[in-house]
Parts: sequence; structure tokens; C-alpha cells
Amino acid sequence: MSGHRVQSGPPSLSPRERQVLAHIGAGLTHHQIARRLGISVHTVDTYTRRIRAKRTAPTLADLVRLSVTQDGV
Repeated sequence: MSGHRVQSGPPSLSPRERQVLAHIGAGLTHHQIARRLGISVHTVDTYTRRIRAKRTAPTLADLVRLSVTQDGV
């Protein structure tokens, strides 16, 4: 199986997804996150959707919980 990578566990988050998740965990709104990172609110929404797709986090509380756990980031 050379050339094939077997991924165990959930897909990893990108550096930007980790940044957005950290800001969500700190209690910032999507508007505040967008301003701090110099991106649009729509882009923050996109990163949030990607995080939710990669991890089981259907609610804001789940995202916050994920942001404070070692395996979430």
C-alpha cells in the first residue's frame, strides 16, 4: 500500500479552522472573529461549517466544548 495514507480518527482541522474555533471558544461572535482575522463574516461561517463537518459539533455549546479539549484542536 505504498503511496496510500490511512487516516485514523476525524480529519484534522486547518490552522485557520483552529483559529476560528479558538475565537468561538473565547466567546467572540462571527462579526468579531471576522474583524480580528481580517476576513468576511461569510468566511467565518464557512470555516464554522467545515469544523462542524469534520467534528461532531451541531451546536454552539458543542463548538465551545470542542475548543477547550485537546483533541478538538
